[in-house]
Amino acid sequence: MKRLRKMLDNVEPLFVRGGRFERFHAMYEMVDTLFYSPPDVTRSSPHVRDAIDLKRVMIMVVFAATPCALVGIWNTGFQANTAMLAMGIDTMPGWREVILSLVGGGHDPGSLYDNFVLGVLYFLPIYAVTMAAGGFWEVLFSGVRNHEINEGFFVTSLLYALILPATIPLWQVAIGISFGVVIGKEVFGGTGKNFLNPALTGRAFLYFAYPAQISGDAVWTAVDGFSGATALGISAIEGISGVVASGLTWGQAFLGQMQGSIGETSAAACLLGAVVLVYSGIASWRIIVGVFAGLIIPVLLVGIIDSSNPMMDMPWHWHIVLGGFAFGAVFMATDPVSASQTDAGRWIYGLLIGFMTFVIRVVNPAFPEGIMLAILFGNVFAPMIDYFVVHANVRRRVRRSV
Repeated sequence: MKRLRKMLDNVEPLFVRGGRFERFHAMYEMVDTLFYSPPDVTRSSPHVRDAIDLKRVMIMVVFAATPCALVGIWNTGFQANTAMLAMGIDTMPGWREVILSLVGGGHDPGSLYDNFVLGVLYFLPIYAVTMAAGGFWEVLFSGVRNHEINEGFFVTSLLYALILPATIPLWQVAIGISFGVVIGKEVFGGTGKNFLNPALTGRAFLYFAYPAQISGDAVWTAVDGFSGATALGISAIEGISGVVASGLTWGQAFLGQMQGSIGETSAAACLLGAVVLVYSGIASWRIIVGVFAGLIIPVLLVGIIDSSNPMMDMPWHWHIVLGGFAFGAVFMATDPVSASQTDAGRWIYGLLIGFMTFVIRVVNPAFPEGIMLAILFGNVFAPMIDYFVVHANVRRRVRRSV
């Protein structure tokens, strides 16, 4: 590491103002701060002594999302191997089968190794394309503006890759992350200035631009010719009885052993990540509790209504483990940039997202997921919520002082 530090110090004069490669200073700073803490310090008062910075915040979020990624990778391989066993298929065409044979992997759904290796072979290309395409736009905008390249994209890229199906074409992965980074963040000034979650913005673009490749029955299991709807898709037509009849138990749904996007299926892993984020102070527990309460309360209220809508009969404990609800509540709704900033506003913001999820899922089951659109809806209203909360506090203080 000392040799690397010396090398970076030697080439630094080339990238500072007046140097030969001044226009590439953002790229130099990206490499430097990737391995070492930023050297910048506060020059004038007030001074706050704190060990946390943007890099450590982003590392903590990646650490919290790692259980979701590991369970999602295993589940991707498990669903594929289970489908192959049911269809009587021994091998799958393409380069993945070649790599599986080289590393000694197979297609036994009971093998942790086989499932994990196959899941990695689907996840890594998605993540690599996300990093390449999104990183290109990050570097381009930072270079043009002569701004530093923030570590925030590492979180955006991971979350974006985890909310995609394993079978999505890689060119769509590139288009989606490009839309999310450019339209969802960079046009508003970059990290810290976006009012929409960039990862969700890219996912929403793909959802409406290419619905067949991201919301159809054939996209959730990585086996050609296999078709199977997600649990939410089944419940929108047949209700919770259809989900149970398909063989899915609540425990399997809670642990993440079901079809869905790569990293969204395990509510258990999401709750583990929530503990890490709340304990570290990165995520607000008010938002998470508000999102859950915003969905659970109306579900309990409509449960007493006799309706022909199958989604009306789904219990609240099934709602919170199906689809990407838990993942959205923990990792997306709590985005410190696009979420509400006031304590009271966080309660309102969370309740709004939960309630909108209920409306989209139950009242309008044409979109069985709901949480993605609900969070983007909440992002739009977050500044307005904080505005009214702050002005309400000001009016109360004025009345007390009179």
